[in-house]
Parts: sequence; C-alpha cells; structure tokens
Amino acid sequence: MHFGFSYVGLIYLIMLMVPNIIWAKKKPKDYEKYAGNESKVLVALERVGEVLVTALALIFSDFNLRTWTLWSLWLVASFLLMLLYEIYWIRYFKSERTMADQYRSLLFFPVAGASLPVLAFFLLGLYGQNILMLVSVIILGIGHMGIHLAHEREVKLYKEKTPLSPESEAAGARKKSRLLVRILKGIGFAILILVFAALSFIIAVRNVRFAKHYPNFINGVDEEVYIALDGQEQYLLITGRDTSNPVIIYLHGGPASPDTMAMSTFADHLMEAYTLIGWDQRGAGKTYYKNEKTDPQNLTATPQQAQKDLDKLVDYARSRFKQDKVIIMGHSYGTVIGSQYVLNHPEKVTAFIGVGQVISSPQGDLLSYRDALEKAKAAGDDTVEMEEAYRHYMADKSLENLLALREPVNKYHPVPKESNQIWQGLSSPYFGSLDALWFLKQMSLKDFLSLNKKLFDYCQSFNALENELNYQLPISFISGSEDWVCPVQLIEEYKDKITAPEKSFTILEGCGHSPQYDAPQEFAEAVKRVLE
Repeated sequence: MHFGFSYVGLIYLIMLMVPNIIWAKKKPKDYEKYAGNESKVLVALERVGEVLVTALALIFSDFNLRTWTLWSLWLVASFLLMLLYEIYWIRYFKSERTMADQYRSLLFFPVAGASLPVLAFFLLGLYGQNILMLVSVIILGIGHMGIHLAHEREVKLYKEKTPLSPESEAAGARKKSRLLVRILKGIGFAILILVFAALSFIIAVRNVRFAKHYPNFINGVDEEVYIALDGQEQYLLITGRDTSNPVIIYLHGGPASPDTMAMSTFADHLMEAYTLIGWDQRGAGKTYYKNEKTDPQNLTATPQQAQKDLDKLVDYARSRFKQDKVIIMGHSYGTVIGSQYVLNHPEKVTAFIGVGQVISSPQGDLLSYRDALEKAKAAGDDTVEMEEAYRHYMADKSLENLLALREPVNKYHPVPKESNQIWQGLSSPYFGSLDALWFLKQMSLKDFLSLNKKLFDYCQSFNALENELNYQLPISFISGSEDWVCPVQLIEEYKDKITAPEKSFTILEGCGHSPQYDAPQEFAEAVKRVLE
C-alpha cells in the first residue's frame, strides 16, 4: 500500500490496450448483434472495474520489481498470463475473425480474451499485496467475464442449432468425457477460489493494519532496511510517528527466533511516543538469508558477536535519530543479550526493559516441573510420562530433552490470554516469504539447533545471578503471571538482589511468556508507565 508510480502497471496497461485498439477495427462478424444483448448491470460493473484497475495499477509502487523472494512468483505467473493474452490476440488476428474465433479457449482458459487479463491483474494485486486492486479486479471480472461468457453461450447455442450427423456410442462417450473434464475443472477452480479468498482476506487485514502507519510518513519513519553491522548486512524494521521521539531497540528471543515481522502488534500502541527498531539478529530470519552464502553454518553467530552487533546498532540509532541514548527492550533470550549490554554500556542507554527476563533456564524449568508435578498429583493424574521426561533431562540437559519435558509440563500451565502468534505474524504488513522460510527451518529441530548451537549452549549456561548485579540505569521487568518459561518467582528474587537507580516489576495477569502478544495494548501501557 505504498503510493508511487508503477512502471509495471503501465506496461500491463499497454499490453492490455494495444490489442483492444486493434480489435476495435477488426471486430468479429455479427459482433454488434451480440453486443445488443449485454446486461446493463454487467456493463456497469465492467466500466467501474476498468476505471479502478487502470488507476490503481499506476499509483502503487508495490507492483514494481523488488528484491527476489518466493512471493515474486506471483508477478512471474501474472506476467506469463499477460504473454498468453498477447498470444491469444495474435491467434485471433490471424483467424477468420468470427465470433467462434474470439471465444476459443487457450490452453485451459475459457474465454481467454477476458479471463487472462483479469487473472493477470488479480495475481498482480496479490504480488503487490493490495486489497484495493484485488477487489477492483473482482468487480471487473464479474462484469467483463460475465459479458463474454454470455456471448460464448450464445455462440454455442447457435452451433447447436446446426444439425449434426449421428455418431452413435462414440458421441455419447465423448459427451461423458467432456462432463468429467468439466467436473474436474470445477473442483480445481473451487480450490483456487478458496486459496485466493484466503490470501485476499489476509492481505486485506495487512492493508488495514498498515493504514495506521500512513501518518508515520509525514514526520516519522516506517521502513524495512538492511544495514551493515560488523561485517554483515542485517535486517531492521523501524517505525514511529516522530523521529525526535525516544528510540526503543527491541531484541527478539529464541535464540534465533525473530518476531520482528509481528512487532507491530504491540509497537502500534507505542509508535505515537517512541520510535521502535526491530532487528533480526545475526544468524536469524531475514538477516540469515541475506548472508546465507557467506555464512551458511552461522559460524559468526556467537554471544560475543551479538554484543558487538548490538553496540553497532545502538550507535547507528543514536547517530541517525540524533539521540545521546536509546532504550533497550529485550524479550526472553533478548533479555540475556540486553541485560549484559546495558551493564557494559550504561553511557549509551536510558533504560532497560526485560520482558520474560531470563535468570537461569535450568532453574526456571525445575520450578516449572515441580509446580506441574504438584498440580498433576493433586488432580490424581498419571505423572509417569512427566517424571520420565524429567529423568531424561537431568541425565542429558540437551534442548531436545528440555522440549520433551515442557510438553507434559505445559498442560498444567494454561495461559488464559494466550495469543495466536502465527496469525499475528501472517496478518502483519511486514510478514514476508523469508519469514515463512525461517519458520519452516525451525520445524526441523535437529538442524535448527545445530545451526545455532553456540547461542543455545550459552543460553542454557547463562545465570544472571552469577553476573554483575549493579546496574547504573533504570531497570524494569514485565512478565505474564502465567509465564513458566521464565517463572515470576525467579525474576522477583533477581529484582531484589540487583541495585539500580530505579527498578520495577510489572506482572500482567493471565499472560504467558509473551505478554507483548498476549495483551499488546495492556503491555504497551505498562511500557509507557515504567518509561515515564
């Protein structure tokens, strides 16, 4: 939904209009007789659709070429349909130019002269992720294809009036074969319609969410960009109403589980007062794919390198937005990076916010297990599976065994306000095909853990209580009351032991390990309170 001239839209319109201008001088014989039967409603829809599609194709820059991703296949498919459209017209102009010639199908596309451009512009709308174009194409398609499908039926009816020689059983067999083909085509089209409808719905939600960001383009910022951080191009999402506002750098968790694409879920409630920077850390998400050729095994993704990268990012933010200091907000593993950074660089940071603060993963999982075991026994449930998983974990504290332990434990720690983070990601205007690819990569657990072994080992061995406890800047913690990944009890103990100019702990009732997604508005209000 970015306004700007579209040269791709102009090319499409030229490919569409030139054959039609030629056709005006080379219409089929008797076409005017058929035109007199056209539905006025369909004609009106066709005209409205033509105006809307023409205008929209030119005024949104999202239809132009951009960095190649899997999503670009929509543009490739769309352009191929436009090429087929040109082939259709070449075939027509070389024919005798009868009504039957005009309504011959091309490949498996019926009334190709009408269906091909409609489908091409619909796929262009998908590529540009523009619901206005999709709706306009649907209006055009109903009118334009409706008119020409009606003409096609008239041509067929005329043919059927011509007597045919009897062909006995062979004719009946062909008729049955054609019926089966029509049924299969109908099923295929129904599936396509459902897929396109689902995509259109998601795009519509993304467009509505992005519309909230239009004021950012006046005095603020709203961009996705790659910047050089200590030898790698790394992905940032930056959003805010006013570039003079304080800057919050958001550090995702994991390790290597970026949620930058969904950050707007809570950032939208903060962007009036703050400029937010989301970052796909080295070896994760869009940053990984940007550097995959030079570092395919994530050899440079280490805890030490994360500190260097963060320092470069902080300096970039301070310089770009002309601020002496920034605010650091980390979630889960992001609190490990963030807490260590602010201890070493208090001169560059205004305040630190730990969301689901990691104190000690092994201690947290032990607390979680004991609580779940107690609840299971109180309920009279079988605890054999849970106790067996715990024994395996204690014998080998691998991440695979930890996840196996969490599965039975989590049954006893429901989260009343738990959000659907997959939907929040899909419906985000910043979700892209690279985010989907990284999500799929995480599904192969063994390979994913191997790719990020240094970070996971560090996270498992990290114990905040064994590190420096004297902070020289305000420290705030925000947690969900039902967070058993990083239990509230451990964070409270840690808060009591640290020293800081100011410190606070906000608990959001009913939320789990990701309160920024479970209750985004409530979370944003808590952030504003602690920063104010």
